[in-house]
Amino acid sequence: MTNVRGVHGERGARGVRRWPAVPLLGALAVLLAGCGIRATEVPTDFGPAPSRVPCSLSDASGSSAPDVAAETSAGVPVQVFLLCASQLVTVDRAVRVPDGTAEAERRVLVAQGLLDELARTPPTSETEAGYTTDVRGGMSVSGPGPRDPEDTLRLSTPPADLASYALAQIVCTFSDSAAAEEDGSVVLGGPETGPLRRYACTPEVRSRPGAQVPPSSGVDSG
Repeated sequence: MTNVRGVHGERGARGVRRWPAVPLLGALAVLLAGCGIRATEVPTDFGPAPSRVPCSLSDASGSSAPDVAAETSAGVPVQVFLLCASQLVTVDRAVRVPDGTAEAERRVLVAQGLLDELARTPPTSETEAGYTTDVRGGMSVSGPGPRDPEDTLRLSTPPADLASYALAQIVCTFSDSAAAEEDGSVVLGGPETGPLRRYACTPEVRSRPGAQVPPSSGVDSG
């Protein structure tokens, strides 16, 4: 039997019209576009979904999530800055301060508690989400020396000897606490009579702690 070819397609041996494939695909693309769906010419494969969003604690497992909450209820609620995705991110902690402590002593106790929390290995829920710390244990803090300004905090390790990440963590944690002055700055020095500097925590330091050193200015210790 002879096929009959017409302007609208081909008619086969059984009279079934075969339409060209390209117009049909074009019509499908128009239909999809009208529905707000972008048509693609090739399949796409984005791989499996990540198991955990970096720096997010909202999906922490039930066994590890209560760790921080239980600790926070045991003292004065504070926040410390940990490292995550090369940035500084706050997490909740608690420090113990006896009732009736004088203000000057309170600042030092809070500062020491913050240092201790920074030096601790983060709980499982935070570690799994990518949180780390560059502050090493064993560091202590004391109040001002005889000729220092009253807002001075002296570290057992001179600030100039600290790694950039550790210094950024300490400065930003102190500046966001009762250890700071009203303007959020903090005066730090090394042990005994070492030079003092007033440090500030800026958005640039929080976003790039490894590259951006906390801005500071010299302080006269008398």
